Amino acid sequence: MSTFYLTTPIYYVNARPHLGHACTTIMADAMCRYRRLRGDRVYFLTGTDEHGERIAQVAAKAGKTPQAYADEISASFRETWRRLGITNDDFIRTTEPRHQKVVREILQRLYDAGEIYFGEYGGWYCYGCERFYTEKEIVDGKCPDHQTALTFIKEKNYFFKMSKYQAWLIDYLEENPGFIQPERYRNEVLGFLREPLQDLSISRPKSRVQWGIPLPFDDQYVTYVWFDALINYYSAVSDGSEKTRGLWEHVEHLTGKDILKPHGVYWPTMLKAAGIPLYRRLNVHGYWSLGGSKMSKSVGNVVEAFQLTDKYGHDAFRYFLLREMNFGLDANFSEEALVDRLNADLANDLGNLASRATTLIAAGGPVAQVTAPVEAADREIWTSAGETKSIVEHEMQEFAFQKALAGIWSFIGAVNRYVDANAPWALAKDPAKRPRLERVLCTLTDSLGFLGIMLEPFLPDAARKIREAIGASGPLTLEAAVVGRLTSLPRVSKISGLFPRVDTKAPAAASSTSLSPQGRGQGEGSQGEGSQGEGSQGEGSKIGIGDFQKVELRVAEVLAAERVPKSKKLLKLSIRVGEETRTLVAGVAEHYEPAALVGRKVVIVANLEPATLMGVESNGMVLAASHEGTVSLLTLDKDVPSGSKVK
Repeated sequence: MSTFYLTTPIYYVNARPHLGHACTTIMADAMCRYRRLRGDRVYFLTGTDEHGERIAQVAAKAGKTPQAYADEISASFRETWRRLGITNDDFIRTTEPRHQKVVREILQRLYDAGEIYFGEYGGWYCYGCERFYTEKEIVDGKCPDHQTALTFIKEKNYFFKMSKYQAWLIDYLEENPGFIQPERYRNEVLGFLREPLQDLSISRPKSRVQWGIPLPFDDQYVTYVWFDALINYYSAVSDGSEKTRGLWEHVEHLTGKDILKPHGVYWPTMLKAAGIPLYRRLNVHGYWSLGGSKMSKSVGNVVEAFQLTDKYGHDAFRYFLLREMNFGLDANFSEEALVDRLNADLANDLGNLASRATTLIAAGGPVAQVTAPVEAADREIWTSAGETKSIVEHEMQEFAFQKALAGIWSFIGAVNRYVDANAPWALAKDPAKRPRLERVLCTLTDSLGFLGIMLEPFLPDAARKIREAIGASGPLTLEAAVVGRLTSLPRVSKISGLFPRVDTKAPAAASSTSLSPQGRGQGEGSQGEGSQGEGSQGEGSKIGIGDFQKVELRVAEVLAAERVPKSKKLLKLSIRVGEETRTLVAGVAEHYEPAALVGRKVVIVANLEPATLMGVESNGMVLAASHEGTVSLLTLDKDVPSGSKVK
């Protein structure tokens, strides 16, 4: 059994929780649920950051004391995580005595060791970030995060000798390449460290800021909010209790890229100076953006977490966040994209499988012992389950939720194809084929049991419903997620409407279907981007059936996807059409991350002459619908094999 201690950032209480907070916390919850399935000792910490000048200002504006305001917003975070089914083991607040005690102890330790000194500093200050910015960090004279004008402040403060640890930190990052992941963020921190590292101002004078932890060696100053907040990860597990003993040496942090510098530079140098072992790994994810801008309360484009969770369900919301974002990269958020995922992946793929499989198994009735021989098709499902389990294990090591889910959905696709190929409804009509029917239904039951475990970290409500439907009462462990052990058919309840489809009710005339690309629709042709526009046919033009029959439409499975260099719109896709693998260029890069397409089924025009786009030969064209700037790839109502003809 391994020990796994995971933290989210503690969220600043200047506003109520929103989608950005929910995404990080859901990622952490999915990881901790998975590690519990593995049988690990897991400790999951989240909480709220409650001190600082900004909190005092917001509280005053609301007509409340800082403590009363912090109590209210912190309670809102707790309630939000409860409603989202977050399984955190602890919730820490920086106003708690247990935290303040440890902060003051560490400050005193550093001061006594000569790591903190008194000095004067002048610089450009952001009141929203509560930090000074260097000239290189300032964008057009404004805070790069809040996009507001900065204020020049010169004042006396206490400073931590952070510059003393610059060479050490560079060496540590080079010797421990997995310390910050993905690698691009380790490289970004090394980029920070190419410039001289300044000492860190770790106090604010009470004459300007009173809402904070007083310095133990000078009560005329309070602790800088970042120096205070970062220590929560350690203070939460440093009490020496049986519950928290031995956790710190296994800690990993999960955070967004906007706070990379405090976590990747301030925090390790603070720990080194204080003689505390460093964290094991910093896992950094990207931004969610709306309309090309980072989702942020300060710039007014936040989507509240429950606007969509209450509308579409917690599992659908959770699935979208985990599947749509390639860990470490930015992702675009829209309700339309969420609905597309819900309809295509959850309703069509998983929901349809759960519904028809349980209906068939329930009709087959309980069977004490399935004796029919195992055929090659059954073993393929057994093998697919084992491969899926290995994929999930590998990808979850790197917080690659999207790829782990793609692996599970590949298995779901395989089981759906198994149902179609073995046609248990047809077997049921022939008494002589009853033994084969039982074997097929046994494999389906086993597959549902497998999904009831493997989906637990990602879709906990749906996973529970699947387990309940098949009467799975065994241990909820990764070890139990095996297809091929079941030898009987239990009494099964039908599942209906696991994920009801959302009727978008879009008028037919309001949308258009485009071919994308070769030099058409969303593509980049030889004449430039989107050179031929969409729909060269006139509004009332007609074609004969003979012309239409010349167009060969096929189902294709995306095996790999990558951006075409120097192109904003094009993706290079490796696709499988039946037994054939080919390369195709699609003009959807502004609407889909490459990794989001891997494993998906798309519809292509298969008999186009090859065309070269941006130096890449394209053998086919992807079908997509577009409406008011939104592009959506055409999906299938049911899973069918790649190569299937579209009529």
